[in-house]
Amino acid sequence: MSEGVQLTLAITGASGAVFGREMLRALEADARVERVHFVASENSLRVMAEELGLSGRNDLIEKLLGAPATKVVQHADANIGAAIASGSHPSAGMIVLPCSMGTLASIANGLADSLIARAADVTLKERRRLILCVRETPFNRIHLRNMTLAAEAGATIFPVMPAFYNRPMDSTEMARQFVARVLAHIGLPQPGAYVWKDEE
Repeated sequence: MSEGVQLTLAITGASGAVFGREMLRALEADARVERVHFVASENSLRVMAEELGLSGRNDLIEKLLGAPATKVVQHADANIGAAIASGSHPSAGMIVLPCSMGTLASIANGLADSLIARAADVTLKERRRLILCVRETPFNRIHLRNMTLAAEAGATIFPVMPAFYNRPMDSTEMARQFVARVLAHIGLPQPGAYVWKDEE
């Protein structure tokens, strides 16, 4: 992936807010990324309050990053007039992390009833990378059918399944390594990412 890329990151109301936070931090720190368009769903705010101790939408990006942002632009999920809702807006793709089953259903069925769903719809129609990091267990048939629909439309289903072979010390390290795998998948390999090696 070339320098100066623009990406969209959405955080929705599934458990796993730490994964979204670490993704935002990784994108903010990556010199190859020029702009991050960030959208948090209304339901994600409650999850972030419960799991990360963050409250409200004011200064949300700075709270997630732990410092002022230099390249992150926040959009309200209700703002379907945002630039990322248009196919003419340049973008290298979109990541939804974590992706709730409700958001998956909206995307898979083309509802475009929020900025997140509309931006994902645009990403698919423009044949750009759409990574849906779904977070639910167990899956029912509706979930599985919606994942199939989204995959057939061009999305990559990337379930939030952290690895343990690298012996992570805590949930933050698990999240960082998962984020590194997602970013490597779209051509942004990360420093410090665990790489499996052959036995000597």
